[in-house]
Amino acid sequence: MGGTDTPGGAEPGDTLTIPRLGFGAMHLPGHWDGPPVDHATSVAVARRAVELGALHIDTAAFYFCRAERANLILREALHPYRADVTIATKVGPLRTPTGEMYAEAAPEQLRPEVERNLRELGVDVLDLVYLRVGRLAARGGAPVGDRFAALARLREEGLIRHLGVSNVTYEQFAEARAIAPVAAVQNRFGVLDQEDAPLVDACADAGIAYMPFFALGGGRTPLAGAALRRVAARHGATEHQAAIAWGLARSPSIVQIPGTSSPTHVEENMAAGSLVLDAGDMESLGRR
Repeated sequence: MGGTDTPGGAEPGDTLTIPRLGFGAMHLPGHWDGPPVDHATSVAVARRAVELGALHIDTAAFYFCRAERANLILREALHPYRADVTIATKVGPLRTPTGEMYAEAAPEQLRPEVERNLRELGVDVLDLVYLRVGRLAARGGAPVGDRFAALARLREEGLIRHLGVSNVTYEQFAEARAIAPVAAVQNRFGVLDQEDAPLVDACADAGIAYMPFFALGGGRTPLAGAALRRVAARHGATEHQAAIAWGLARSPSIVQIPGTSSPTHVEENMAAGSLVLDAGDMESLGRR
């Protein structure tokens, strides 16, 4: 657990091998509606995450707070990127320069968004690109076929190595897989929010990576619960560490990508990779 690799992908020769514990860059610039994080601190956190073994990084061009942008922070901190580091990004939601998320990209708008990520990250090809569906709304909504097909064409051109889908229902996931190989899914899932369990298991059966967002709480679900507190205390760990370890034990498909702009928290998050929960812990925390 924690140190093993997870394959993603749907066809032989189209697999993506990544560590089980990575790093989410969403908070590097600062909370979207708050003040930016100190720039030097954000750069140091990104570098420290990789030093500690976070060799898969999750980012997006729409992760920004005022003038601070996650992609540019990562480029300053890590470029030229180590050969063993993979970077995933997301396209779909559109934000104004002042931060308002106002629409989803139409198929013809996805190329400019992919090219924006290429420029900001300073690479010629993106390792993994998710089609993020529904902006910040709950899962569901319109079919994804036209948009996913547009990304598949960019993959055929060589701008993208692997494709993923984010914030999708099982039906949207299946629709995307009928168009092109899906290497990874990024949906909401965590120890206290297990509604997406069937899709987690479907990804494990198909050899597709599942990277949960809000695995440490966030949005409508705070990370608080008596069972989680008891398990964390038994291991001398924080509740966040116990939640990370639960996900790693819950399914071989899960890749945890906790994000932070705190030097202390990045150390704690990465240390969770060595925390091993036993059968009693998992029974106490639940597996739905």
